[in-house]
Amino acid sequence: MAVSLLANEVSDLCIGKPAVRSLPLSAAAGELAAALRRVARSGAAACVAVTGPARAVVGRVGLADVLCFLCTDPEALARPAAALAKPVSALLLPKDGAGEVRRVDPRSSILEALDAVLSGAQVLAVPLRAGGRRKQLAGGGGAAGDFCWLTQEDLVRYFLNSIGLFYHVAARSVSSLGLVRTEFLSVRPGEAALSAVPLIRRAIATETAVAVVTEDGHLVGEISPALLAACDETAAAAIATLSVADLMAYVDYFGSPPEHILRAIKAGLKDKGLDAMLELIEDETLSSFSSLSSASSSSDEETGRAQLRRPSSGSYGRRSAEEPVVCSPASSLVAVMVQALAHRVSYVWVLDEDDDCRLAGIVTFADVLRVFREQLL
Repeated sequence: MAVSLLANEVSDLCIGKPAVRSLPLSAAAGELAAALRRVARSGAAACVAVTGPARAVVGRVGLADVLCFLCTDPEALARPAAALAKPVSALLLPKDGAGEVRRVDPRSSILEALDAVLSGAQVLAVPLRAGGRRKQLAGGGGAAGDFCWLTQEDLVRYFLNSIGLFYHVAARSVSSLGLVRTEFLSVRPGEAALSAVPLIRRAIATETAVAVVTEDGHLVGEISPALLAACDETAAAAIATLSVADLMAYVDYFGSPPEHILRAIKAGLKDKGLDAMLELIEDETLSSFSSLSSASSSSDEETGRAQLRRPSSGSYGRRSAEEPVVCSPASSLVAVMVQALAHRVSYVWVLDEDDDCRLAGIVTFADVLRVFREQLL
């Protein structure tokens, strides 16, 4: 089984993948935010590679990283323009030992890629060959220095395509396989969203999310890098002033948030003396209103409606209007894999039906991949 499954190279999983968009360490954080908006509108993965000397990949950043950067430092909230003028390198802070980007050779085996992920790599950077046997990569070979991402999702999908070889574990429940982690990131709906920033940073590094859980243990929502990726840098004002529950509402309706949410943000910014951030919000609101007005005057009704849509969150995950993806402890391994891949998330929340559907834990792609690695020993 292992021989036939692992005969492929890493490059086989990268066929058709586009070259990753990248920025140098010296680029400004504001330039990164603008690049992320362009990536999100294109429907691609809402993250950008950061490269150092000789285009060596030193990190991967998304809009959630920018927001955490702005919200971690009080000075950044007070002077957002100055903060966004700082180099991207300021965003590359340690992520609790996780979140590593690791380069792998296109000729590496699937097993080597799997071991790299299970040893702490969040994502793998695979150079695109300019020619040779894998010339079809990225639609005909990449330029020197081009590379693509190989993610946990790619590996899970690869094993799902060969799930028949793992029939003895595929139908077993995630509970019996020991995949339900009872320790997970969580906050209460009434807590200040700003207090969740350290948890959001950990969620970025672990490819998970922060569960929003009531006092009696029920899951009411989540804050994830995928949802934040559909916003822009002005969402830092919402994180700085709103409760967790109101932040979820803000993200759900980003681009046209409820009036009471906007009033709460502006009042909070005034109370904290964050005048520069308030000015940024008001400028953005005026700009959005002007864009919407121009669109509504068009004879193309679809163009007008498009202004109200949030940017695509790409491969990071689903649109925020959807509920968190959940399963039960009795759900089979293959069912959870299919469910997560269908929603483009790398985790599934576990609700205990025998305990009034309270949140019991989380199943992550990293743990799912560990099951397959054990089967290949």
